[in-house]
Amino acid sequence: MRMLLRWGLRGLVVLVVLALAVGLWKREEITRLMAVNSLFAEDRIVANFSSMDRMFLHTHMAAGTPTDLPRGDQASLPEGFEDWLRARSVTAYVVLRDGEIVAEDYLQGTQADDLRISWSIAKSALSLLYGVLLEEGAVPGLETPVVEAVPALRGSAYAGATIRDVITMSSGIRFNEDYLDFHSDINRMGRVLALGQSMDRFAIGQDAREFEPGTSWQYVSIDTHVLGMVIREATGRSIAELVEERLFVPMGLERAPFYLTDGFGVAFVLGGLNMTTRDYARLGLLVAQGGAWNGTQLVPAGWVAESIAPQAPAAALYGYQWWVPEGAEEGEVIARGIYGQYVYVNTRAGVVVAVNSADRQFRAPGAQAQMVAMFRAIAESI
Repeated sequence: MRMLLRWGLRGLVVLVVLALAVGLWKREEITRLMAVNSLFAEDRIVANFSSMDRMFLHTHMAAGTPTDLPRGDQASLPEGFEDWLRARSVTAYVVLRDGEIVAEDYLQGTQADDLRISWSIAKSALSLLYGVLLEEGAVPGLETPVVEAVPALRGSAYAGATIRDVITMSSGIRFNEDYLDFHSDINRMGRVLALGQSMDRFAIGQDAREFEPGTSWQYVSIDTHVLGMVIREATGRSIAELVEERLFVPMGLERAPFYLTDGFGVAFVLGGLNMTTRDYARLGLLVAQGGAWNGTQLVPAGWVAESIAPQAPAAALYGYQWWVPEGAEEGEVIARGIYGQYVYVNTRAGVVVAVNSADRQFRAPGAQAQMVAMFRAIAESI
């Protein structure tokens, strides 16, 4: 009996040691998974959105020599602006008029040099990169079948879709984008990222289709990852290297940005870009100027014009990874991300508004319309 007890205690010690060893081995993955599960908690969301590099794998990019954003006369902002800031839990905003800062503030303890998570604003940045590479002949044309561009996707639900279908969110993939559903595809993808697993493998594993490619529009973030796969397959280079080289260094950003990455160093191109709010405003200014920057055409003007006009099927108000607001005038477009990240561009008015938020009610009825209405009110007031 004593011997059995002794062996039992030894076995328990071994199990405890093994558990501790596994815990230490997987400590980073467990920490990142815990971060995902508490990322949007009310008492953490503001700080989390400005410190994603402390919680996730990431890769930094160079910023170049910062270009000046001169200050113009302080703008008179519209009635109800302060109430709007509180209602939408805005943490930072920068307003440009003809390239000059005319309004700016940082709220809820944030600072001007915070690198803030873009969420889906990153999609719009990737679209600009595709336009640059397309003109260079470095990536396939939009009518190219996705599986020809990325052979690894053969046998997936992307068979039959073109690059145009992917860039306009009309691939037909069945993908649950409900951020509030723990078991949704978008949240499963977030756990893939947190655990350092392969985003490419996740995309290749998509085998269900909602509709025939190119026949309807449905917002599915995995399409943007596939667009990144097309770029990487064609160029043999990382997205971070290409964005840095073609856009960020020539633009001259405020601070060196970074991408969140999976465990294989692949950039989370559909939502993992982190920049200052002023640099998001610079991104909007690049679009407002038709892709030109300090006398150099960084992005083809024709691509910019196509990107910010409706391109998706079934009359959806979606361009090449850019949102066209309802009732938009020509040249009015939005890049937007969950929890209230926005870059609003009105080329005719010469106005750019960059906003970062921690809006846990971003999906409430009327929230999106309220944002667009305020952006238009700002453009009119200044």
